[in-house]
Amino acid sequence: MRTQRFTRLLTYPGIPLWRDVRVIRAASQILSAIIVVSLVAFFVSNLITAADSRGISLGFDFLGISAGFPISESVLEYDEADSYLYAFGLGVLNTLKVALVGIVLATALGLVAGVARLSSSWLIRTTAGIYIESIRNVPLLVQPFFWYFGVFQLLPLVRQSITWQGPIFINNRGVFIPWANPSPSFSAWSGALLVSIVIAIAIHIVLTRCQARTGRIWMIFNPLAIAGGYFLCRLLPIAEKRIILLWTLAFVFTILVLSGFGDGGLIPAVPTRLWGGLLLTFLLAVVGIIASFPLGVLLALGRRSDLKVIKLFSVGFIEVIRGVPLITLLFMSQVAFPLFLPSAFSIDRVIGALFVITIFSAAYTAENVRGGLQAVPTGQIEAARALGLSGVRTTLFIVLPQALRSVIPAIVGQFISLFKDTSLVAIVGLLDILGIGKSVVLGNVEWVDAQREVFIFVGLIFWIFTFTMSYASRKLEVRLGVGTR
Repeated sequence: MRTQRFTRLLTYPGIPLWRDVRVIRAASQILSAIIVVSLVAFFVSNLITAADSRGISLGFDFLGISAGFPISESVLEYDEADSYLYAFGLGVLNTLKVALVGIVLATALGLVAGVARLSSSWLIRTTAGIYIESIRNVPLLVQPFFWYFGVFQLLPLVRQSITWQGPIFINNRGVFIPWANPSPSFSAWSGALLVSIVIAIAIHIVLTRCQARTGRIWMIFNPLAIAGGYFLCRLLPIAEKRIILLWTLAFVFTILVLSGFGDGGLIPAVPTRLWGGLLLTFLLAVVGIIASFPLGVLLALGRRSDLKVIKLFSVGFIEVIRGVPLITLLFMSQVAFPLFLPSAFSIDRVIGALFVITIFSAAYTAENVRGGLQAVPTGQIEAARALGLSGVRTTLFIVLPQALRSVIPAIVGQFISLFKDTSLVAIVGLLDILGIGKSVVLGNVEWVDAQREVFIFVGLIFWIFTFTMSYASRKLEVRLGVGTR
């Protein structure tokens, strides 16, 4: 009798226990919680076992030990005898200082560049476009290397500083400009500046009137060297489906060749420690894009799920991964991740980097997809349910197509960032194309003077592929009518 009453409380009248929606949801959440807790217990147990076997003491007692290393620039006073905790605090302050100054300057410069790109002046619009496309399509890690090795290191020493216009000194430590002090010639300089501004305004008025009369404007130069490959491909058209198939087969064939053929060593296998250059960059980017997209979609759906455990897991995963820099996760993949696995199991460095890049990109992709899911009107979902579609079919055929279509620019932008972020693996010892460039510059004395050319070439490679992805994204947006219908 009591069992029957309890069953009636759990289920709707006339509905079996195994088909009750409330019971299925509760069972799914309990099962998900058991899986999550089991995984956490498994990783923590492996971490404790690995730390004991290697003699590593877990804890934060080291924060009170003397740091013993110098900090070249700090907001507060620092001595090598200070503790690690104080050194970490100074590091946080330095990070905040750079971040705040960077945010303010980047916002101001970005506002000016954005407005300039929409200018009616061809020169200003073109200059802003060249600046934006050149900087945003080159990885951030390549740019400091270029400026340091390709520019500053080639400048003379302090005693042989280049003196430009009298008080301006340029050397390998930077550019030193004294504080402005008006001199007797300041009035003449101000007058010349005012006259130049007036002449520039007059020229602008004349050119604008000329454009209004003739429909064209005088160009300073005409970019005649447009990519000839475009016209060649137009002369030899190939179906898009065949191109996609050929690229897929080429990637699979490359992996098979690297894995080797035949037991007799017909084509010997190439170990991953020897993978490098543009091949490694492509591998990290292609696998990262293919794997992170479906994982990001699942995380976005999980974040909007009605099941509390799945929703909390998705939210926690996304916020934790998005809140940690990629370079930190890459270091953890090489140092910390092996401690969470059994001693008999080892992670290949390339596989670890692939895993980190995939989950990092998936977390950002999930947020982009979630924005698209929220943009779908609820009336679409209600109409699908009124037609009798299940929740899975409503999501697959009604919600997801509209959501993904509306966030194509954001998703492609994330994939472009992923492609550029592959250059960070050079810091953890993997020789991608940037790592090869560093090895060429630092490993050969005869190439020391060619540092500029090497990093310009690496940046140009990244720019070509990222600009191509951006162009393909715009073509896809036009085809799908994003923003127009």
